[in-house]
Amino acid sequence: MLLPLTEYADIILRSRFSRAMTTMLLCQSLIACSLFVPASEDYGKRTWGTRLDDQMNQTRGRKVIRDAHPELEKAHFSLTSFNGVVLLTGQVASEASKQAAGLAVENLRQVRTVHNKLEISGPTTLVARSNDSFISTKVKSALIASKAVNGQRIKVVTEDGVVYLMGLLTRDEAEAAVTRARSVYGVQKIVEAFEYIN
Repeated sequence: MLLPLTEYADIILRSRFSRAMTTMLLCQSLIACSLFVPASEDYGKRTWGTRLDDQMNQTRGRKVIRDAHPELEKAHFSLTSFNGVVLLTGQVASEASKQAAGLAVENLRQVRTVHNKLEISGPTTLVARSNDSFISTKVKSALIASKAVNGQRIKVVTEDGVVYLMGLLTRDEAEAAVTRARSVYGVQKIVEAFEYIN
């Protein structure tokens, strides 16, 4: 059964009208939401695009490191990216594999700086890795509880008792973060890999 031409026209107009209304309502919602953006921007906060770039750096970085040197396929290493700054931690078998890992990551498109802290030694034990995770959790909790620094802007990585701190901070915030991290039991050493915003 065919509908008269006027009914088809009516259906088309209604669907166009509903699309137009939906578009208009969405635009108004976005405008209303944009009114709630704070007046002062947090310069220490990464954008969503930067966060995505960091995720890609970590994913691609692990692959290019494993492909860079035969010894790296079985090495215990960790790659952390924060605002285009990459931290390599863990243990590798030789200086050649350490250098190969660093060079492989430096060639990634979104990487600005590489802190190659790989150690030439055998891999740590599972007990040591569990202890490192526990220390990272305690340090991160202490930073979040601190009123002197925004712990959400700091990345904490622990490898063999050494705590690495990354983030976008002012110099005063970085100093407060290091002081707070030092107070955590089990921390043997602190290495700063901050970017300063002042």
